[in-house]
Amino acid sequence: MIKKEEFYIIKKRVEEERKFIQVIMGPRQVGKTTTVRQVMQNLDRPFHFVAADGVANSNFLWIEQQWETARFILKNQNATECILVIDEIQKIDNWAEIVKAEWDRDTLNGLNIKVVLLGSARLLLQAGLSESLAGRFEIIQMTHWSFSEMQQAFDFTAEEFVWFGGYPGAATLIEEEDRWRDYILNSIMETTISKDILMLTRIDKPAILRRLFELGANYSGQIVSLTKILGQLQDVGNTTTLSHYVNLLDSAGLLCGIERYSTEMIRKRASIPKWQVQNSAFSSVLSGLGFQGALGKPEIWGRHVETAIGVHLARASRLQGVKVYYWREGNFEVDFVIQYRNKTLGLEVKSGKTQSSKGILKFKHQVKADKVLLIGNSGIPWHDFLKAEIKDLF
Repeated sequence: MIKKEEFYIIKKRVEEERKFIQVIMGPRQVGKTTTVRQVMQNLDRPFHFVAADGVANSNFLWIEQQWETARFILKNQNATECILVIDEIQKIDNWAEIVKAEWDRDTLNGLNIKVVLLGSARLLLQAGLSESLAGRFEIIQMTHWSFSEMQQAFDFTAEEFVWFGGYPGAATLIEEEDRWRDYILNSIMETTISKDILMLTRIDKPAILRRLFELGANYSGQIVSLTKILGQLQDVGNTTTLSHYVNLLDSAGLLCGIERYSTEMIRKRASIPKWQVQNSAFSSVLSGLGFQGALGKPEIWGRHVETAIGVHLARASRLQGVKVYYWREGNFEVDFVIQYRNKTLGLEVKSGKTQSSKGILKFKHQVKADKVLLIGNSGIPWHDFLKAEIKDLF
């Protein structure tokens, strides 16, 4: 199974004239490599596909060697172009400088080597792009799979998506929940932290970063200050360090902190975060409950539904440029505030029996929002909202 929308985007980009390096970034196990391989096999032109896994991070000459291989293929096959694909590019030190030098060399010599780079660590990729490759690249974002994609590919129900999340590799394991849990814990969570963060970035307190992720996942959908989190970590560090760790976890597709909505940018940045996992599987795995057990507890299940809606909104923020916040004034709260093209929309999630709308009424009156929506039993059904295109709500 592949992410069809991304398949056609990538295919269209590499079929165009040589203009930009295509950089495909996204979390682990969402189908980046599989999708690009299928695109390459669908094209009628030569390509060279390699991965930097297992290559020493100091071996920057490895990139030059792969480029020379692509040039050899181009000349040996008497082709008009060749596509060079390098997976996990961020694992090589100074990768961006080498890519820039080789790309500019081909440009100077009139060689039509098209380049596709794949990576899982967004912050590390963006640092290299902005420092060395300005004006030479385009980004294609790939995200965790949506409910619509999991339903079409694996016949997931809305409830299964809320609990088991959007990992295609884990879809066949949901009937054996212990196996599914082990896959998410070890193949996704631990591998992402150890390979995409700890091996590529200096972390002074790796145990604190791991524990921060666990706490943030357990608090998903809740508003908890970094100071309180720091106290639960029983560490003498500071909130600046924790904020940096949250950025790394966000970059790796694990966890983010949603800012409080305010018309003042300073107040947004200084706000207490609302914790949000990037895939609902993380909060499910760490909850200590099973699927049926969670379904049987309405209050707990309601929090998992809100988490899945937050995942859906976070995905839209990556792909559609939608900005996502929460709102709170005194005892009044709105679960999510989304902005798109200078329009503001409030969302209140009510998946249980209680359907109070005091918070969203206060929000609409005070903020003068363009629209407010209730998601739940007396509003938009939550399983329908999980299939909605967020920008179309405006």
